[in-house]
Amino acid sequence: MTYAAVDVIRTKRDGGVLSDGAIDWMVDAYTKGLVADEQMSALAMAILLRGMTPAEIARWTAAMIASGERLDLSAVDRPTADKHSTGGVGDKITLPLTPLVAACGVAVPQLSGRGLGHTGGTLDKLESIPGWRAQLDNAEFIAQLRDVGAVICAAGEGLAPADRKLYALRDVTGTVEAIPLIASSIMSKKIAEGTGALVLDVKVGSGAFMKSLDDARELARTMVDLGIAHGVRTVALLTDMSTPLGLAIGNAVEVEESVAVLAGGGPPDVVELTLALAREMLDAAGRPDADPAAALADGRAMDSWRAMIRAQGGDPDAVLPTARETHTVTADADGFVTSVDAYAIGVAAWRLGAGRARKEDPVSAAAGVVLHRRPGDPVRAGDPLYQLRTDDPARFGAAIEAAAGAVSVGSAPPTVAPLVIDRLA
Repeated sequence: MTYAAVDVIRTKRDGGVLSDGAIDWMVDAYTKGLVADEQMSALAMAILLRGMTPAEIARWTAAMIASGERLDLSAVDRPTADKHSTGGVGDKITLPLTPLVAACGVAVPQLSGRGLGHTGGTLDKLESIPGWRAQLDNAEFIAQLRDVGAVICAAGEGLAPADRKLYALRDVTGTVEAIPLIASSIMSKKIAEGTGALVLDVKVGSGAFMKSLDDARELARTMVDLGIAHGVRTVALLTDMSTPLGLAIGNAVEVEESVAVLAGGGPPDVVELTLALAREMLDAAGRPDADPAAALADGRAMDSWRAMIRAQGGDPDAVLPTARETHTVTADADGFVTSVDAYAIGVAAWRLGAGRARKEDPVSAAAGVVLHRRPGDPVRAGDPLYQLRTDDPARFGAAIEAAAGAVSVGSAPPTVAPLVIDRLA
């Protein structure tokens, strides 16, 4: 059945519920170029303002999946599980997590993206490793998943093409924040990827896309329900993103920190979240007795990392890029670090060259921010708080301005909030 785009727009504009047929037609017609960008923009804005019922969101997601291919992972002879993070500052968790879970006997088909704005992208980080390549075709993807058990790569062009087109439109029309469209965008790709289980890391706080706990919980609940409805065992953790994860924010510096975790060290918060997500993935994949902490301690996770990097052309022993210029910001007074604003630090790293304003912009592998203090740490006047790194010293001014006041120092140590806030299943 053919519909008129303007009638679909009016229905949602006036608070109505879209029929299954109208949703299927609208997504398919837009993907094929039969519905104009301005018409889909109007519908996206109506969805932002009027919302969608759970049934509408489920159908919209199904239509997005149907716009392309769905990968068949039946050739992989072990259970599969994936993780998706809604993005944050210093969020390098995918890097140690993927080989760790693979080392415990569960294959991880991790399709990742690039950074935009103050949040970093997993592919940008890994591309700081000499030789590593993000693009794999479907045959390479499945072969590596079968042989190594761990893949981190870019999504292929055939996976949910409707989402790729709609995402670009939302980015320039002020409709990125629509929870139904966020949920369907994330879940259409993850379901089409073919994984058997999925763990969602939904960030909340200043450095996250979702600033309020209520919004984060609504998004998490929506995505969990979508996953379950499509036969994917799905669970979500709500995690704090008011403070950057770890000490490194950037590309090569986050790879270095990830390798430190795989070697049995690394910042406690990065280790804590990596293990929490690993346990959820292993449990969802039917391996609840596996011990990811042991795999970190005995070197199995590091072996898995090295195999994964080599399989995609990278050299796990190569020296990573380092910035030619640095600028260290110091404390003005004695006391305790009371907070580190994730958003401000993320913007500073972006201004130094670690991030991009537009998808086509290049990023610097060497640029970033390295924290010397975290909330609760004692500090004396003159002690380093954080270091800015870049190859272009002309970038320091904007970065210093962005990070001004990001690290607060007070007379008493703060009460540090838990990293994992809630769990939804």
